[in-house]
Amino acid sequence: MSNRHIFVWLLCGFLFFVGWMACEPHERSAWVLENALVFLTLPVLVFTRRWFVFSNEAYLLIFAFLSLHELGSHYTYSLVPYESALGKLFGFSLNQWMGWERNQFDRLVHLAYGLLLTIPLFDFCRRVVGLARAWAYVFSCAIIMATSMLYELIEWIAAVWFGGDLGQAFLGTQGDIWDAQKDMALATVGAVLAVTVHAFLKRRSTGVDAGTPSL
Repeated sequence: MSNRHIFVWLLCGFLFFVGWMACEPHERSAWVLENALVFLTLPVLVFTRRWFVFSNEAYLLIFAFLSLHELGSHYTYSLVPYESALGKLFGFSLNQWMGWERNQFDRLVHLAYGLLLTIPLFDFCRRVVGLARAWAYVFSCAIIMATSMLYELIEWIAAVWFGGDLGQAFLGTQGDIWDAQKDMALATVGAVLAVTVHAFLKRRSTGVDAGTPSL
């Protein structure tokens, strides 16, 4: 299947998922606010294909992250019912097993931000910017760290601007004063894990260059 067909299938599947998650979200205004960046990202992915096409693997990672974000925006991040879902499916409490006292879905998504989006950025740095592999790893991690910090600033500004329950729902600190720092740290950990695994797999591969469309 060609790159174009895979992209179309992923885009259509994601749009269907967005439509599903748009049905009766926990808080409509919070859902709209959470999806502002998604509504900007999708047109960028579509229109930039005229001059740059990500690899199939990169598109899969991008849409996997966006899908996690959609799930969080439907329930609001602090209320995603993973505990009840695990309890019904497996009779298992992840929070109890890990000793957690808060809903950790937002932490998962921040980790996934680095874990899933670093390699698409690496793909871009190699094939468009023309960086050497080592520098592409460094810059892709740096971009994840910088954009993670920028998003935390956006959350703070939005929380102050909108205030009330909407601002708190978007901020999602759940009473943790170090929430922003932990979120940025998890994104960084995810990025470092992604480039470490990618570099290890490349070293074990049979001469497939990281600058080619194949990741």
